[in-house]
Amino acid sequence: MSHKELKTFNEFWPYYLGEHRLPRNRFLHYCGTFFSTALLVWLILTQNWWFIPLVLLVGYGPAWIGHFFLEKNRPATFTYPFWSLVADYKMFYYALTGRLKYEWPKYF
Repeated sequence: MSHKELKTFNEFWPYYLGEHRLPRNRFLHYCGTFFSTALLVWLILTQNWWFIPLVLLVGYGPAWIGHFFLEKNRPATFTYPFWSLVADYKMFYYALTGRLKYEWPKYF
C-alpha cells in the first residue's frame, strides 16, 4: 500500500495488517497486548499508579522489537497512535476468535 495520509480507521486497518505480516511479529504484539492489559487491570485494582510506565513498556516493547528487528518497518504507533492501539486490540481479538485468517484475503 502506498503511504498516503489515512483519514479513517477503515483505511488504516489494511495498512496495519500489511505492517504485521510476520507471525512472529504478531505474536510479540499479542504478548504485549495481553500482559500490558493484565498489568493495567492490576494497577487499577491495587491503585499502584507508580507502575504506569511499566504498562507502556510491556505493551510497546515487544511490538517495537517485532517491527524494528523482524518486520524491519516503522511502528504505526508513531504516525497513528490511537488507531494503532485500537487495531492492535482488533488484531488480538481476531486472532483469538479465528477471524484474522479471513481478514488477509480481503486486502492482499
